[in-house]
Amino acid sequence: MAVQTENRTVMQPGGPGWRVRLGEGIESQTARRIITALILINAVILGIETSDSAREAAGSILMALNQSILAVFVIEILIKLVAFGPRFFKSGWNIFDFLIIAISLIPASGPLAILRTLRILRVLRLLSTVKRLRMLVESLMQAMPGIGWSAALLLMMFYIFGVMGTELFGERFPEWFGTLGRSIYSLFQVMTLESWSMGIARPVMTEFPYAWVYFVPFILISSFMVLNLFIAIIVSATQEVHEMEQRTERAKADKIAHEEREEMLDLLRSMNARMEAIESRLSR
Repeated sequence: MAVQTENRTVMQPGGPGWRVRLGEGIESQTARRIITALILINAVILGIETSDSAREAAGSILMALNQSILAVFVIEILIKLVAFGPRFFKSGWNIFDFLIIAISLIPASGPLAILRTLRILRVLRLLSTVKRLRMLVESLMQAMPGIGWSAALLLMMFYIFGVMGTELFGERFPEWFGTLGRSIYSLFQVMTLESWSMGIARPVMTEFPYAWVYFVPFILISSFMVLNLFIAIIVSATQEVHEMEQRTERAKADKIAHEEREEMLDLLRSMNARMEAIESRLSR
């Protein structure tokens, strides 16, 4: 079965004893640290391979190291498949790792040569091996509904102000507000605060002195209110995931403490039964 541990779904191995030991070994902290180190080394190698001089000096060594690390990743996935069986695919993080390694195994030659650039995607495996990165990703996923509604609000503001800008300034400034698409693109530049004043707002205000009534509210709504709302949603989701992780750890600690108390009670009952048996023998 799958249980929630350290904010990540970890598969509990089942079946024969050797499969249980195999699953526990591949999911151990030592194994995870080794895989994390190999991911980082592989990332450095892929970065070095972008240098022509490095490829000329040690191209064969870099390729051998790259292939060796990929072989370790493949072995890791195969061990998990053997240890967990079909339950391996019940974990979203396991599926993620499986897809990343599968993409790396696609031959990067001929028409598929472009897939060679996808090797760097192996670095994304850090998301499944590093606890804090997993928590951030899960926080973003949990915040997606709120982010979606915030994005809808932002799009609505873009549409409203885009239509207004086209009708107000389109005839005089067709390069910025000639069509709805151009207006929305100009508003996007205004939202990023990139040359919005000298590049767009002030030239428009030379023809329409009260254009600031249009630009200032849009900046306040888009750049400050809505974007800060995005940040608030993500921070709230991160805090919620952190609290969920703490509750899981407390529940795990309580379960261990309960099991230890039960063991102590069983031991006391056993000692009491032996004492009674000894007293019974002595009384005879």
